[in-house]
Amino acid sequence: MQRCGRLRGVVAVDGPSGTGKSTVTRRLATLLVAQYLDTGAMYRAAALGVLQAGADPADPHAVGEVVARLHIEGSTDPQAPAVFLDGTDVTAQIRGPAVTTAVSPVSAVSQVRAQLVAQQRQIIRDATTGEGGIVVEGRDIGTVVAPDAPLKIFLTATAAARAARRAAQDGVDDVAEVRRAVERRDQLDSSRAVSPLRAADDAVELDTTELDIDAVLERLRELVACRGLVALAIRGWA
Repeated sequence: MQRCGRLRGVVAVDGPSGTGKSTVTRRLATLLVAQYLDTGAMYRAAALGVLQAGADPADPHAVGEVVARLHIEGSTDPQAPAVFLDGTDVTAQIRGPAVTTAVSPVSAVSQVRAQLVAQQRQIIRDATTGEGGIVVEGRDIGTVVAPDAPLKIFLTATAAARAARRAAQDGVDDVAEVRRAVERRDQLDSSRAVSPLRAADDAVELDTTELDIDAVLERLRELVACRGLVALAIRGWA
């Protein structure tokens, strides 16, 4: 894959599932020789830890106690994204249906968010030391984790489009059921008391309903260039 200069600083990308967020942020980080952080994977690892401990994801006290004991670490290499739970690679495990169901109530616990946000901010500080850059994706990056990011993007798409994408990605035939799950997750994430899913006031909103990944990536590249976040001037980015 051709690279296009080096990113300086933070690009914060938020939005609900099915907007193409993970794919496009990894590709953007690779193109810009930047690090990459999937904060959602960290919350999924926390949810997996809660399930493995036999705790009830709907019990905030139990969840907080379990997650406080967990060691969650993620790779910041966009070409080899991974997440580790107590030293074990759980990248595949966290995408299972049980974790998908548990992640919203687990991530809504204030103690869990405080713990992981602190860790995420440290990763960002380490990545941006000197002239470094990082692309960070999640649901509260522009509003909570990195509110001072020089570029904040909020990806959207219709529920129907997002459900179709998720169904195709997961190999599921019942798109209607996937849509119900998508809308249920949206409601939980946007209504939680701590760090709800919403666009930052200064975020650039991009509807991906009618766009493929290449088109979304091109738009993000344009935004990065317009904000002056490329370390070296390169042809076509002025």
